[in-house]
Amino acid sequence: MAFDALPGLGQPLRRLEDPRLLTGGGRFTSDLPAAGALHAVFLRSPYAHARVLRVDSDAARAMPGVVAVFTAEDTASLGHSPALTEIFDPAGRRHAEPPRLPIAPGIVRHVGEIVAMVVAETAHQARDAAEAVEVEYNPLPALIRPEDALAEGAPAIHAEAPGNLVCDWHKGDAEAVDAAFARAAHVTRVAIRSPRIVAGYIETRAALAEWAHGQVTLITPSQGVHVLHRLLCDHVLRWPRERLRVVTPDVGGGFGPKLPLYPEQTLVCFAADRLRRAVRWVQDRTEHHLADTHARDLVAEIALALDAEGRFTALRVEAIANFGAYVSAVTPSIPTGGLAKVITGLYAIPTAHIRMRCAFTNTVPVDAVRGAGKPEALVLLEGAVDQAARETGRDPVALRRLNLVPRDAFPYRTALGFSYDSGDYHALLDAALAAADDAGFAARRAASAARGMLRGRGISCHLHGSGGWGDETSIVQVLPDGTIAARTGTQSQGQGHATAYAQVLAAAFGVEPARVHILQGDSATIPRGGGTGGSSSTIVSGTTFVRAAEAAIEAGMDAAAEALEAAKADIEWQHGAYAVAGTDRRIGLFDLAARGGTIEGRADFADTVVTWPAGIAVAEVEVDAETGAVTLDRFSAAVDAGTVVNPMLLAGQLHGGFAAGIGGALLEEAVHDADGQLLTATLMDYAMPRAADLPDFPHVLAPVPSPNNALGIKGVGELPTNGAPAAVANAVRDALGGASVALPMTPRNVWAALSGLRGATSLG
Repeated sequence: MAFDALPGLGQPLRRLEDPRLLTGGGRFTSDLPAAGALHAVFLRSPYAHARVLRVDSDAARAMPGVVAVFTAEDTASLGHSPALTEIFDPAGRRHAEPPRLPIAPGIVRHVGEIVAMVVAETAHQARDAAEAVEVEYNPLPALIRPEDALAEGAPAIHAEAPGNLVCDWHKGDAEAVDAAFARAAHVTRVAIRSPRIVAGYIETRAALAEWAHGQVTLITPSQGVHVLHRLLCDHVLRWPRERLRVVTPDVGGGFGPKLPLYPEQTLVCFAADRLRRAVRWVQDRTEHHLADTHARDLVAEIALALDAEGRFTALRVEAIANFGAYVSAVTPSIPTGGLAKVITGLYAIPTAHIRMRCAFTNTVPVDAVRGAGKPEALVLLEGAVDQAARETGRDPVALRRLNLVPRDAFPYRTALGFSYDSGDYHALLDAALAAADDAGFAARRAASAARGMLRGRGISCHLHGSGGWGDETSIVQVLPDGTIAARTGTQSQGQGHATAYAQVLAAAFGVEPARVHILQGDSATIPRGGGTGGSSSTIVSGTTFVRAAEAAIEAGMDAAAEALEAAKADIEWQHGAYAVAGTDRRIGLFDLAARGGTIEGRADFADTVVTWPAGIAVAEVEVDAETGAVTLDRFSAAVDAGTVVNPMLLAGQLHGGFAAGIGGALLEEAVHDADGQLLTATLMDYAMPRAADLPDFPHVLAPVPSPNNALGIKGVGELPTNGAPAAVANAVRDALGGASVALPMTPRNVWAALSGLRGATSLG
């Protein structure tokens, strides 16, 4: 069923889930009642690297209300949750992956790693008892920066990873790049350090494990119950799958870090099974900063070769990625494949090569956070394009226009082997410049100068390669009560799945969206699903729901023929009803279900997960030359998200994604001291963007449908986060005449860059 055969799609519709959520009807994990549930508190290491010599829990066990204290000795039978992706070096060696056990046995490798679990009747009793657990540590040298971890003679973090090297990963044609650089008329080089960030979702993680008749039900916010169910049963708890059920109710934000399996989820299941009682844990904000996966943390240099006409001829990246203390769920593919997907951008670059050395350090592991390797890659690339324009005396817009992949080149295969599905990048650039009122920039710059301010403009040509897993079976049931129940293995964390999927199914069946109820998050009632990640939910569930709807319509044909007293061959579907061809005899879909019972259709995902949404963002900033303060004055974008299910939901995704990217450019950084202590462990110290920091986000759509799925959709959730940091960073550099500014571009870092310019320029 093609998109244009589904009337009603592409129309704005307010979120169907909002009335419930906005009137207190949300059901988040920490809200759920559990009579008699025990409370868990985790004792965490205060050291980034230390040998655990002794854990004495006797005093804690004797305290009021304490039911159990579990240490590494008690949990020694538990296993390791393996990475879900893998990488290899040029010799074919897989990345190093030392086991990460739920409670650290013998050595802790980052501040916040669990050394004991206290379970008590109340949370207060558990906290008091945790303070009574005595742990003796022998501190070891800590390594925080990835380049220090890879330095010759650095202390070992894992015996399984000599030199603290996770993997020395390469991609591309190094010889062809060398040859292109030798012929180049000009080579531009740019280096960045992309700061580490935290996710900062509203709902922190939580877990409630309930025990009944030998089965444990784990209720936890996640990005897909089946991933957790499989990892827990097959690798960590080592239970038969029928012994565990995983349920995810409403989720207050995910962005990536709610995809992995964490030690706390394992341990509440372990405790509930051991104690035969429900066990609850709710994370506090500092625990989120200390224990949830971080992101970014990349040191990289790019070299971009140009010919005499200004065409890009080759690209080379040398980089070091910080993996943290362990390999998390999809970390191997983030600074490697994630960066490689977008490092050539929207440009026709004939050859490229990446060398990425991945390092263990004594910091919390990194993993996917919105963008997953791509925002830092595009800051690097787009910074190099601007710098090349300055060095060669070219206009940055004209240089980009010259090098964009032309529309007639699609599907376009990049130098690193990725196949872009569709696009019109020149039209996208024209739309972006018009939306930004680029023609008026010179006047705005002059007006800023008249007030003593520095104004800069930054452009970011960006894209995303949607990913995730198409491991999906969707079930659609037309019920006798006049509603449609639709089950899927993706998981909303606030994106509006209940609305987007209802629109798709309502269009397929010819009914009102309000009649469709989307069911997610239960390993017992949904056959399988890869969860939500990589901006692919609507690609996976939307297309599969259409096929499941077709199967349900077909499944109702026999009952319709009987109800209409006609041969099945004479029955046709007329968008919402079955009819006898050539007559006015018909029966509505819900009338048929009321007469004959539930009508069901199932389908497996059968399209391609990968799509290539693209965007061009234009940012304008004002910089106070006296203080270094940056004001983001204007921000606009043109976006190709393929065919759009709901433009209101799309706008919300763009707004949120732009805000996240802007925070990464101007404010956010997870800072450690030399001993590995996290100095930004609370929101008093970790700056996130507020409403006053952000302008309006006007955007225009310039869609080219994707040929990779039946609906022509391109995933959009991470696209704005990929592009916003590069546009903002380029705008700040432009305001400073091209000066290099450390990320994030806080007033301190901008002021330092300005101070370096004073006396040599007209700035002061």
